[in-house]
Amino acid sequence: MASTSAARRGGGASMRFKNATDAFVSDNRPLIADIRKALNTMREIAVEMERFNRSEEVRELEDAFVELLGTYEECMNFSNVMESVGNNYQPGLELTDFNKLFKNEVSRLKCNASSNRQTAAMLRQFKEAVWNVHHSGQPMPGEEQEDIVMTSTQIGISNTVCPISGKSITDLAEPVRSMDCKHVYDKSAILHFMKKNPTKKCPVAGCPKPLQANRVVCDTLLHVEIEELRSSNKNTVEPEGIEDFTALDDED
Repeated sequence: MASTSAARRGGGASMRFKNATDAFVSDNRPLIADIRKALNTMREIAVEMERFNRSEEVRELEDAFVELLGTYEECMNFSNVMESVGNNYQPGLELTDFNKLFKNEVSRLKCNASSNRQTAAMLRQFKEAVWNVHHSGQPMPGEEQEDIVMTSTQIGISNTVCPISGKSITDLAEPVRSMDCKHVYDKSAILHFMKKNPTKKCPVAGCPKPLQANRVVCDTLLHVEIEELRSSNKNTVEPEGIEDFTALDDED
């Protein structure tokens, strides 16, 4: 009886802790989104400056870009630690040393270094955009010697349509992403898919990665990247609408 009561208290404590960490992550998400928008704007400004051969100002802007990237990485690491600890925390018989718990998780995630790879790819995207102003189609200096060439495909959404529901990623009410293959799905569709398929492999054609329920989540960046994709789609559609109306005017 006592053990059952303790288990219930432990379950309640872990749920309250997860709710708290989820709140921290949710509060941090708008900041991450704003930093991403600022980084995109800085890249666009650098491109315009390069067109007018304002090289010194481009270098200064690149330094500021690198500094803001550092802040972005810290915010991402904070959210990743909060998510991981919140998802895995289970209270024991003794009092939890939360300071040690968080430090251990920070060390573990630093070894993974996925945020480092992403920020490196974002910096390269900045440099590539500036380089292409006057050297489009030419490799950047030193690129031939790189073992792995990072491209903008390492940043953002890897599939724009849910492979199960067929819905556009930008239209999903509850999008989730595999932490292993990075493909995005409709939450209810992928959960139903995993129940019906014992092998539980990613439903995207050609993807061999297995699916695990605890590793198909709505990660910190997903909402931010979907919003960026949605904005990008709007920017692509609007010029077409203008062109169509112009054509109608010409016919009159």
